[in-house]
Amino acid sequence: MSQLRVTEQASHYDHLEKMSTAEILRSINTEDKSVPIAIESVIPQIEKLVDGIVERAQRGGRVFYIGAGTSGRLGIVDASEIPPTYGVHDMFIGLIAGGDRAIRSAVEAAEDNPEGGWNDMQPFAPDEDDTVVGIAASGTTPYVEGTLKIAREHGLLTGCITCNSGSPVAKAAEIPIEVVVGPEFVTGSTRMKAGTAQKLVLNMISTSVMVRLGHVRGSRMVDMQLTNSKLVDRGTRMIMLETGITDYEKAKALLLKHGQVRAAVTAYKEGGDA
Repeated sequence: MSQLRVTEQASHYDHLEKMSTAEILRSINTEDKSVPIAIESVIPQIEKLVDGIVERAQRGGRVFYIGAGTSGRLGIVDASEIPPTYGVHDMFIGLIAGGDRAIRSAVEAAEDNPEGGWNDMQPFAPDEDDTVVGIAASGTTPYVEGTLKIAREHGLLTGCITCNSGSPVAKAAEIPIEVVVGPEFVTGSTRMKAGTAQKLVLNMISTSVMVRLGHVRGSRMVDMQLTNSKLVDRGTRMIMLETGITDYEKAKALLLKHGQVRAAVTAYKEGGDA
């Protein structure tokens, strides 16, 4: 009999149905506090993956997030936030077993196809400058494991985010990130601590890559898209800070003319919009 995976082990708590709301909330919070500590121990692996991605991105490489269920959805969320936040399109690509329909509804058996992820990548014509990051809390999802194996055979950089040690997915990846957060508050419900861990690591990967590639100046998102009034206001204030312009409307007009904080600041400092 195979050893019970950590993510499937019994909760540290029992008789949840007898707990008060306050007890439930405090217990979940207590468990959640362990997640950043677990991530801290794998920062060297995250660093290695980020550096590999940056090296390839400078040659035009992309990052494919591959997952099923909650893991796949988390990858899609992270990838979808890169264009509006950093103005970078088509670099981070999130794919989920079962396709777009699986974002909202379970697609039966889609995650059991070991060639499914690689097939889903084909419309993007993957090459050796690309990176595949497999996301699987259990570390056993065939869709993810199979994709990593095939991608690695084709010379792509491969990494993974799992919440069990020594899993098939981790063994398939060149750079495994194993964040072992322990049993879930609700036994086996990996959308909880495991999902939180995956989300935090994805944030770390994509944000670090964007910073390294020059899409942040100081601590500001100088290439963000102006998709709503809040972001226009944020961009206007960034320009005021960067240029010393004190007139809000003047800074806003400069931003709207150039469509981007970086471009507006550069134009102003070069004297074209003084």
